[in-house]
Amino acid sequence: MTKGKEQHAFRAELSQLLDLITHSLYKHPEVFLRELVSNSSDALNRLRFRKLTDKNILNPDADLEIRIDTDEDKKTFSIEDSGIGMTKSQLIEDIGTVANSGTLKKIKQIKSQGGEIDADMIGKFGVGFYATFMVTDQVIIETRSAEPGAKAWRWISDGKSGYTIEECDRKKRGTKISFKLDDEYEEFSDNARVKNIIKKYSNFVDFPIYINGDRENTIQALWRKKEDQLSEDDLNEFYKFVTMDYQDPLGYLHLSLEGVVNFKALLFVPSRAPYDLFQDIQDKKGLHLYANRVFIQDDAGNELLPEYLRFITGVVDTEDLPLNVSRETTQHSPAMAKIKNILTKKILGILEDWSENNPGKYEKFFKNFGPLFKTGLNTDLNNKDRIMKLLRYESTNTNKGEYTSLDDYIERADDDQDEIFYITGDSREIVEKNPNLEYFIDNNIEVLYFIHPVDAIFSSSLDVYEGKEFKSIEKADIDFDKSDSKKSDDKEQLSGKPLESLIEVFKDTLGDKIEDVKASKRLVSSPATLVVGKDGVDPQVERMMKMMNQQGGFDQKKILEINPGHPIIRNLNRLNLGSSTNEILRKSILQLYESALLMDGNLEDPAEFVKRMNDLMEKATE
Repeated sequence: MTKGKEQHAFRAELSQLLDLITHSLYKHPEVFLRELVSNSSDALNRLRFRKLTDKNILNPDADLEIRIDTDEDKKTFSIEDSGIGMTKSQLIEDIGTVANSGTLKKIKQIKSQGGEIDADMIGKFGVGFYATFMVTDQVIIETRSAEPGAKAWRWISDGKSGYTIEECDRKKRGTKISFKLDDEYEEFSDNARVKNIIKKYSNFVDFPIYINGDRENTIQALWRKKEDQLSEDDLNEFYKFVTMDYQDPLGYLHLSLEGVVNFKALLFVPSRAPYDLFQDIQDKKGLHLYANRVFIQDDAGNELLPEYLRFITGVVDTEDLPLNVSRETTQHSPAMAKIKNILTKKILGILEDWSENNPGKYEKFFKNFGPLFKTGLNTDLNNKDRIMKLLRYESTNTNKGEYTSLDDYIERADDDQDEIFYITGDSREIVEKNPNLEYFIDNNIEVLYFIHPVDAIFSSSLDVYEGKEFKSIEKADIDFDKSDSKKSDDKEQLSGKPLESLIEVFKDTLGDKIEDVKASKRLVSSPATLVVGKDGVDPQVERMMKMMNQQGGFDQKKILEINPGHPIIRNLNRLNLGSSTNEILRKSILQLYESALLMDGNLEDPAEFVKRMNDLMEKATE
C-alpha cells in the first residue's frame, strides 16, 4: 500500500559528497556495515533514553535490538532496528541533507593535498549512511517514528539524482534499511563475512545484534570490570568502537571510585592527533557519559574534561546523575564538576608516570598533543605547576625533533643562572639563524626553542619555575655581566667617544623608527640586531597580532643593538670620523636596521631595501 509518492532532489553539495565518498572508500567497502550498525545503535539509545521519562510511545514493550538478514542467493542485505524511528520531516532533514557546509570543503582539501578519505574519517564527517552506495545502486529505508499515531514512510534513492518518499504499511516502530548488493560486493551477503565484520567493529554495541536469527555481539561494559580482568585486545577493540579509530590507543586509564562522588571510567589517550584537534567543536564526540549503564550523551568532554585535555576519549559511568538528566543539568551538576576535577588529576598522574618511567611513550604523546596541552597554562591555574613539569621543548642542547624538560634544563644550567632562557620563532631553522642567539651559543648557555604558535601565545604564562624566571633572549633587559663571557678579546672593540658618536648618528638617521640604539653584548658574528624593551612583547607575538590586523599597541618600537667589534661597525666609525653626514654612512645605517627587520620578519618595504642595497653595491664597486 502506497500513497502520494514524492520526488526530491539532493542538494548540490550532497551530490558532490556522494561522488567523493563512494570513490574514496573503495579500499574499505566494509565500512558501510559499521556505519549502519552505529546509526541503529544511536536510534536505540535515543529510544531508551526517551522511555525513561515518557512511556507514551509506539510498541513500548518491543525489545531493543538490531537484526541483520542476508540472502547469499539473492545477494540481498537488510538491517533493522526497533529504535526511535523517523518522521517524514526527519527523513528529509536527516537523510536528504548531510553534515554541514564545511564537510565538502574539508574533504576536497584533504584530497587536493594528496590525502585519502580513509574509513575512520567518514563517520566523523557525518556522512556514514551514504557509504552504503558503494555496495549497491539503490537503497530502501522503511521507518516509523516512536510517536504514537505516527505514519510509516518509505525512502528510496539511487544515491545520484535524488530520492522518493511515500507512505508504507510498516507496523513496527523503528527503521529498516535494505538493498541488493552489486555483484562485486556480494561477499556482504555471506553470513560468515558479516559476522566477522560485526565482531571487528560492533562487538561492544549495547544492544543485541542478530544475524540471520543468531545473536552475535557480546555486550561488555568493560568500564565496570576490574582492571585485572581487562585484556589488551578487549581494550583496543573497545577503543576502536568508541572512537572509530583504526589504530590502537597509546594508553588507557581505568578508574572505579566511591566516596564524595561515585563513578567508573575507562579513558584512552589516542596514538595520534585528529585533524580537528584545534577546532572549537561544541558537540565533539569522544567522551561517552552513562548513568547507571544507561547512555546519556557521547559528547560529554566539554563537561567532564578541561579544554586542554579534550583529546581524551572513552566512557564515564556514574551513579550520581538521575537517569532523566538533561544536557543543561549535566553542564551545571555538582557531581559532574567533582568528576571533572578527579579525572583531570588522574590524567595528569598517568602522564607524569609516563614522563618518568616511559619517556618514549610520553614523547610520542607530547608530539601529538603537546600544543593543545600547553594551553592549560592559562586555563588551569590549580594544576599549573604540574603542567609546567610536563612541558617539553627543543633547545640548543637537543637534536631536531628531540625534547628537553624544564627540570633537565635546570639540571644542566650553571648554579648561578637564575633564568630559563627562550627564543620564539616559526621553526627551528629560523631561530637558529637569529643573531640574538649568538652570545648564548658562544657561552654554552642553553636556550629553549618556542617554535609552535601556541608557545608564543602562552609564553606570558611562563613566569617562574623552580625559582628561575623565564626570560626571552630577544628582550633588552638581560644582564650579560652575570656570566663570564668566553667571547674572544683579540678583536678590536669600538668604545669610548667614537662609539658614543656613532650611536648618535644611528639615532639621528633612524629617528622615531626605533626606541633606542645601544652597544650590544649579545652579538658575536652579526653587526646588528633588534631587541624588545622590558615591557614589550616577543617578536613572534607581534607578528601574529599583525597578521590578525589587531596590531594596535603591538606595533612596537624596538631597540637596535650594534656590535662594537664587527668590521662593518668599525668601518662605519671611520666614515663617521670623516663626516657624520656621509651618504654611504647613512644608507648603511638604514640598511643595517632594515636587515635586522628582515631577520625579525617585519620588513614592510623589501623593494626599497633592495634598491638601497644595489646603490651601496654600486658605490662599493666603483
